[in-house]
Amino acid sequence: MFEKEEIAKRVVNAAYRIHKELGPGLLEKVYEVCFEYELRKSGLLVERQTKVPIH
Repeated sequence: MFEKEEIAKRVVNAAYRIHKELGPGLLEKVYEVCFEYELRKSGLLVERQTKVPIH
């Protein structure tokens, strides 16, 4: 299991790589798929578009 700081570091690094490679202007869905790929590649478990109950 990763520490919170390590998870945060991997998330920020993935976001930076995506922004650097793809830049602005793509559909949100494209960024979402790329972000999931980068996070999985870094060893994190990822779920997309999960339902969150609101009370």
